[in-house]
Amino acid sequence: MQREVSQAVIKRLPRYYRYLEHLRNNGISKVSSGRLAEMLDITASQVRQDFANFGGFGQQGYGYDVEKLLKEFSSIIGLDSEHSVIIIGAGNMGRALSGYRGFANDGFSVKALFDLKDGEPVNGIPIYAIDTLESFLADNQIDIAVIATQGKIAHEVACLVVELGVKSIWNFAPVDLEVASDVVVENISMSESLYVLSYKTKQAREQIIDIKE
Repeated sequence: MQREVSQAVIKRLPRYYRYLEHLRNNGISKVSSGRLAEMLDITASQVRQDFANFGGFGQQGYGYDVEKLLKEFSSIIGLDSEHSVIIIGAGNMGRALSGYRGFANDGFSVKALFDLKDGEPVNGIPIYAIDTLESFLADNQIDIAVIATQGKIAHEVACLVVELGVKSIWNFAPVDLEVASDVVVENISMSESLYVLSYKTKQAREQIIDIKE
């Protein structure tokens, strides 16, 4: 039986992976739980607890092999196999996402963009009319649909791709999507992230004013 992993741990997985890549790229082959804890601003105990969800990985007092740990996390996150992706919405956001180099680097292959009508390829990726989506999905195995449409049609688009068999959605539309329980959705809110930044900026500014006073 697979062990249930908390959302807090899941959200830390990409950070672990990113920092491990940084260590490897800088020629560091071993890392302690304490060093990882410093990089993530958590405790060494929390690092060990996180790793225990997946079987451990290291020997106490010896540290972790960076290359081995990267491979383990690549497998856990699912980066050790290619994922086929489509982007629905060929506006500014969709076009920007199609040119994101991280897709190819991490094994995400963008097969097509979809919009109201056919268009000229963007970043080497074809743009097809949305009314061809059903036939495209019948001919192509797609793992992830990226929704980069206006909010008012995002739910309709999500329902369509789910009906056509896509079970993972990365949503950039300015609305949270609610779909069937067997569908995985990651809602990305640019506004919420900006609001958090605004709040932190305000708090930092007020602390500076308090110190001066």
